[in-house]
Amino acid sequence: MSAFQNPLPLKIAGVGRYLPKRVVLSSELEQQYGLPVGWCEEKQGISERRWIDSETATYMGAEAAKEALADAGLTLSDIDLIINASGTPDQLIPDGGPLLQRELGLGESGITAISVNASCLSFLLAIDVSAGYLNLGRHQNILIVSSDITSCALDYSKPENFTLFGDAAAAAVVTLPASGEDACVYSTLFKTYGYAADYSAVFGGGTRKYPLREDSKPEDYYLTMDGGELMKVGFKYQPQFAEELWGLCKEHCSMDDVNLVIPHQSSRVVLDFLGLIYPEDRIMRTIDRYGNCVAASTPLALYDAIKENHLNRGDLAVVTGSGSGLTFGGLVFTY
Repeated sequence: MSAFQNPLPLKIAGVGRYLPKRVVLSSELEQQYGLPVGWCEEKQGISERRWIDSETATYMGAEAAKEALADAGLTLSDIDLIINASGTPDQLIPDGGPLLQRELGLGESGITAISVNASCLSFLLAIDVSAGYLNLGRHQNILIVSSDITSCALDYSKPENFTLFGDAAAAAVVTLPASGEDACVYSTLFKTYGYAADYSAVFGGGTRKYPLREDSKPEDYYLTMDGGELMKVGFKYQPQFAEELWGLCKEHCSMDDVNLVIPHQSSRVVLDFLGLIYPEDRIMRTIDRYGNCVAASTPLALYDAIKENHLNRGDLAVVTGSGSGLTFGGLVFTY
């Protein structure tokens, strides 16, 4: 278990996003793949999602980063750390950090550019890492970028999977708050249950299922997911996880005080289940218009929450979700 319970100052100074131009309606997929009319909204709660035409994850991430910097009132020269927090890289080596740095025109800057990858929880983990770096004085302005493309790795013979996912990028700039600002992280918690690792996976692309291996096949590079088994794990551990997360910050705040819940938009069923733990009217939902965008889902929901005034300065919020592994993650913070 990875957790901390001492409040750490951290301010989300700016946010940005990039949405592919191509809008894919659920009605379009239903017609193309012979699904009943209304199937996607009934089963998934999704009316549309974005899929790329020619964009790369690096390009999308850089566009989101530029908006986040402008939103924070900063320039590229103000950034001293870039964290690529994506679940679906453009390539395996090098990691996406240097690629993002180069795309931003900083390829000769020497600015540290790294990646953290915890699948759908990558953005949340990057916030946790940044809180430590900022409070140790190692960095002052950190750019976090989550950019994910799943449309290139979907199995179109399984409608319960391919209709669920979308492509998107979102970014945030995090700094230490100024004197008198209350922005901070109260607690974080991560718990992993590796017995469920195969329930959501891409088996190809590593050293175990490499391209020239005799038994390797194209299907190894599809995103595979067993939604039923994932649900069982979530139902078993999520309530206890929420209790432990809030228990870490009980001296400072409680679940009753939360203004907004920002979940990873994994599925409508998961969001409905969270409504049994948190007040339904405080749960931020974006899955209907974006689908599940892997790591980008959480900062994308954060972006909409801020821009639509669901989350305002001084509000108490929780970011929570799960990612392949299977890992649960949560972070309680004042925006």
